[in-house]
Amino acid sequence: MEVTAAMVKELRERTQAGMMDCKKALVASDGNMDKAVEYLREKGLAAVAKKAGRVASEGMVDSYIHMGGKIGVLVEVNCETDFVAKTDKFKELCHDVALQIAAANPLYVTKEEVPAEALEKEKEILRAQALNEGKPEKIVERMVEGRIAKYYKEVCLLEQDFVKNPDITVGTLVNECTLASGEKISIRRFVRFERGEGIEKKESNLADEIAEMTGKKE
Repeated sequence: MEVTAAMVKELRERTQAGMMDCKKALVASDGNMDKAVEYLREKGLAAVAKKAGRVASEGMVDSYIHMGGKIGVLVEVNCETDFVAKTDKFKELCHDVALQIAAANPLYVTKEEVPAEALEKEKEILRAQALNEGKPEKIVERMVEGRIAKYYKEVCLLEQDFVKNPDITVGTLVNECTLASGEKISIRRFVRFERGEGIEKKESNLADEIAEMTGKKE
């Protein structure tokens, strides 16, 4: 299949990859746009892996306030140089990550940050659920591993589906920005506040309160 300039342009807009890389991906994928995207992502992961050992100490701390002050997020995203930190693309990434945290409420950045005791407790719960469902013990462990993968997608930021594009994960989003910038980009830490969270709210009975105020309570 002939690869046209329009196809290359479309793939570049979707992936932010270089023009020649897009053309190579389309040729290798026989013009199939989705396969070309996957091709670039696979090649990109290898390039990202080469950058993993670099030091990323620049970047920015971004914030996001949602629902009129009900939810607030602070997140630190790092890159290698101040130049990249000042680009619109990097700033957009930081804001998107803060939005993701506000919307999806992750507990950790990566799977590796999940405490061993928390992971084991979750596995115990999942094992018990599987056995209570009447599943044979020989397949319970496989079920647990599958459900743990789902657990990671719920609690780990990089494993979550990106709220603005559920076809990719937040990890993929960061990798794509790494490729586009040519620098290592990483999410270091975040904190999420939700108004009233952790405060035990007093249950009240309006009728009793009125009676007490008027001195008519028996």
